[in-house]
Amino acid sequence: MADSSSRNAGREHIGNRIAGPAGGKMEEDHDAVNLAADWADISLGLRKALGQQLHSQWIKPIQVGTICKETSCLDLFLPNEFTANWVRERFADRLSLAWKIARPDLSNVRIEVLPGRRQLPELRLGQGGRPSFPANDSLQTGEANTVPIGSGEFGTFGQATITLDPSLTFTTFVTGTANTLAFNAAQRVAAIEPPQFSPLYLKAATGQGKTHLLHAIGHAYLVSHPRGRIFYCSAERFMVEFVQALRANQMIEFKARLRGFDLLMVDDIQFIIGKASAQEELLYTIDALLAEGKRLVFAADRAPQALDGVDQRLLSRLSMGLVADIQPADIELRRAILEHRLQRFTPADVPADVIEFLARTINRNVRELVGGLNKLIAYAQLTGQVVSLQLAEEQLTDILSANRRRITIDEIQRTVCQFYSVDRTEMSSKRRARAVVRPRQVAMYLSKVLTPRSYPEIGRKFGGRDHSTVIHAVRLIEELRTRDADMDGDVRSLLRQLES
Repeated sequence: MADSSSRNAGREHIGNRIAGPAGGKMEEDHDAVNLAADWADISLGLRKALGQQLHSQWIKPIQVGTICKETSCLDLFLPNEFTANWVRERFADRLSLAWKIARPDLSNVRIEVLPGRRQLPELRLGQGGRPSFPANDSLQTGEANTVPIGSGEFGTFGQATITLDPSLTFTTFVTGTANTLAFNAAQRVAAIEPPQFSPLYLKAATGQGKTHLLHAIGHAYLVSHPRGRIFYCSAERFMVEFVQALRANQMIEFKARLRGFDLLMVDDIQFIIGKASAQEELLYTIDALLAEGKRLVFAADRAPQALDGVDQRLLSRLSMGLVADIQPADIELRRAILEHRLQRFTPADVPADVIEFLARTINRNVRELVGGLNKLIAYAQLTGQVVSLQLAEEQLTDILSANRRRITIDEIQRTVCQFYSVDRTEMSSKRRARAVVRPRQVAMYLSKVLTPRSYPEIGRKFGGRDHSTVIHAVRLIEELRTRDADMDGDVRSLLRQLES
């Protein structure tokens, strides 16, 4: 950031040009100028840290408010709820830290929506009861795509908005053997040409990329069909809309609105289980849209045939197109996802062994994998620490423990003995021959890395050795891995065997 003397000189120069009445007004103007100068410095620093693209998309739209004299709280404003939530979740700590460095007397930084921007547009029914929507002008303005969906209070028929996440596109979706079919099918649905199959049914466990593909389909469809109308919601939201319309005696409008869309996407369809009336309405909507050649996409955590409590007619519609299964990401895909994600954190320096560690250890779902990387890099940047294997183990304890398979010390000893061709009894023997000591030390190191056992507990499993012996072994293997490629290769091979 700029040094304080140049910043103060700039403020003085600008302040001299302020015209207006003396007293409070002049003081307010000076405060605004000072805040603007601070924000210019902070924004410049964030642009260097985040890169031009992220800065332009999320930081540049921020408008600086005023500091409350009673609470010493500064308000930062964004144009809509979506961008405010996004910045609040991902950059709040960084913004707060930067402002407190610039202004040590600041107590808090709040990220809010610009006053007057919360009002949502009104939905109007056109001729024949068909809904009339504003054009998708956001494609031309560069703002996030706001897609109309049905909503409203009881007794009304208004419009809520859902914003497609600008980061969830086909370009940012990393493909591998586990998700290639679903990816290609999703691209086909969004293309200009009518798809050969409809509906598309995406089946995947939590955090494997279903929602990413739904957002990507929406983005690509609006590019190929600029005047297209999209309905995207969860099955739960669909049922809420249905019940509200039923109670408000607005079922005719509800039906007309649903059938006026060109692309219908419903996420988490498994939550429509047991709702007979909502299922029937969805069934009729699917039939009507298919008859008009419209496009439909559904997503769930299980196959259509596994949806208990769903009308058989609806099941047949859901499975009549293409059911694309997204398998859990394998190790190669997890590595690729981490490498791709790192591009957003330039100039973050994450060593290869940390990437390998995360890819091997966080294997339940992609969302946890990316979340772990985000947390690690954010912590390192906010505290000024270097990203390392030790830091990852310290800061990602909860995520790592939830993903790790329960590996026992006995299993580790058995695997190490097979790898080095030594007898199992040598793990507890007093022999100090190098051919025996080194495998024993590796086994102690792996026991500390892969199990929650303490040093004394590990020592007892290795012939009643003192905890200091285990500490020495762990530190020695850690050091050898940094300077001995053969040792590092051995440990990696053993980790693969034990974690597979």
